[in-house]
Amino acid sequence: MQHLQGKVALVTGATRGLGKGIAVGLGEAGATVYITGRSYDRSNLEDREIGGTLLDTQAAVEEAGGVCVPVQVDHSDDEQVRSLFDRIDNEQEGQLDLLVNNVFAGVQAIADAYGDPFWKQGPQLWDAVNQVGLRSHYVSSIFAARLMQPRQRGLICTISSWGGMSYIFGAAYGAGKSACDRLAADMAVELKPDNIASIAIWPGIVGTEQIVRFADDTPSDGDLDLQRSLMRDRYNWETPLLTGRAIAALAADAKVLRYSGKVQIVAELARRYKLVDQAGNRPASLRSLRFLLGAQFPALRDRDTLIPDLIVPWPLLLWGALQAPKT
Repeated sequence: MQHLQGKVALVTGATRGLGKGIAVGLGEAGATVYITGRSYDRSNLEDREIGGTLLDTQAAVEEAGGVCVPVQVDHSDDEQVRSLFDRIDNEQEGQLDLLVNNVFAGVQAIADAYGDPFWKQGPQLWDAVNQVGLRSHYVSSIFAARLMQPRQRGLICTISSWGGMSYIFGAAYGAGKSACDRLAADMAVELKPDNIASIAIWPGIVGTEQIVRFADDTPSDGDLDLQRSLMRDRYNWETPLLTGRAIAALAADAKVLRYSGKVQIVAELARRYKLVDQAGNRPASLRSLRFLLGAQFPALRDRDTLIPDLIVPWPLLLWGALQAPKT
């Protein structure tokens, strides 16, 4: 269903991975999707092993039924970001219905630092993780809100992760994702008078190109921590498209303001809106009893459909399963 026909969206950081999947999901719903990234075509591809360019994503969005406008942007440069929004303003007569803050430049830095405590890394790790990420989300949201405010409607989705609540990839990553959640919540307070929603989005374990490479590099035997074990076995993975479909459903929801200021989990949005992933399946939420038991007991993973898909309340997770700050 093309329920976003006539809507204008912007997805930052969309040459591959989550951003590409989100753009395709929005195109599938009929939106006009602006996408940003640093690699416009193969001539300036940054990572030739993984690949991914704006033109690749444009082709995928258009194949899905949407209109796609690729714009080469370095989100570490505020003036390039300003020019991007000026272009949308001019080309769409001030219309911007949806911003998806997704751009992130810290994946390689996280991979390089993996397994070491923060104090064995230089301060530049913080900037690699949070400059094009947390800060650039704030900058893009400023310009998006300026377009949305006169029309008195809009939605800003900020891609965050479970790292905002539980230890995953280190101190710099966790602090940045926690800040993304707080940014979304506090922007919601200030945007509410203008009927603009702000939501933090938590995907599950997403099989992006870089996560696939990380999984492929994981030993097939030996003692692994839970995180590496889940990566190796590709247990309960989502594709990037599921996040796109979930955000498209939120953007089409006339009552989306009821979720403003909150964290929304992709798998739970899929269940609420009756969405399926690319292969027709619906992964469980990472706080579902089905996932938690399958994650802790690998022998159950092939039979996890027998486990009830019940959502475990946050207090119980914080008390036991999550390595989160305790109060």
